Amino acid sequence: MLNENIKAVRKSKGLSQEELAIKLNVVRQTISKWEQGLSVPDADMLISISEVFEMPVSTLLGEQIAETKADDVKAISEKLEVINLQLAHRKEAGQKAIHWLFISVCVVIVAIFAVLIVLNSSYLGWDYSDPETAVAGAVFHAFEWLFVRTAPFALIGAIAGTYLTR
Repeated sequence: MLNENIKAVRKSKGLSQEELAIKLNVVRQTISKWEQGLSVPDADMLISISEVFEMPVSTLLGEQIAETKADDVKAISEKLEVINLQLAHRKEAGQKAIHWLFISVCVVIVAIFAVLIVLNSSYLGWDYSDPETAVAGAVFHAFEWLFVRTAPFALIGAIAGTYLTR
């Protein structure tokens, strides 16, 4: 196992036995013996070999490196694509909901203004000596006063929101 790994890694790095021997300060015949399985390097030499090959000693000794297969990468990319599509649909649905919310706010504000125009501030002609109509008239007057002053800003914001979420 070690002999095959040394030979395979040496060749993959594009090194000859002579070049590897020079880097390790040994003779070429030593490298040849290691690759043929006639001898094995000692522990210090294994560390030197691993440094030259830029890999851990455990890999040289035969530990398998878990490589991702092309099929695994393809499966992962397909799952990510599905997740991205789901997120895009969810975002689009949320944006549509917000868009319709802004349109609904516009419609409600316009409808309330239409009702107030049609009623023509009828609370002004109410009999305020009756406690029930006095309270109702004051509440209606307060609502109309507040609505007329804040609704235009809300309407402008809702129109802008409708435009921006189209």
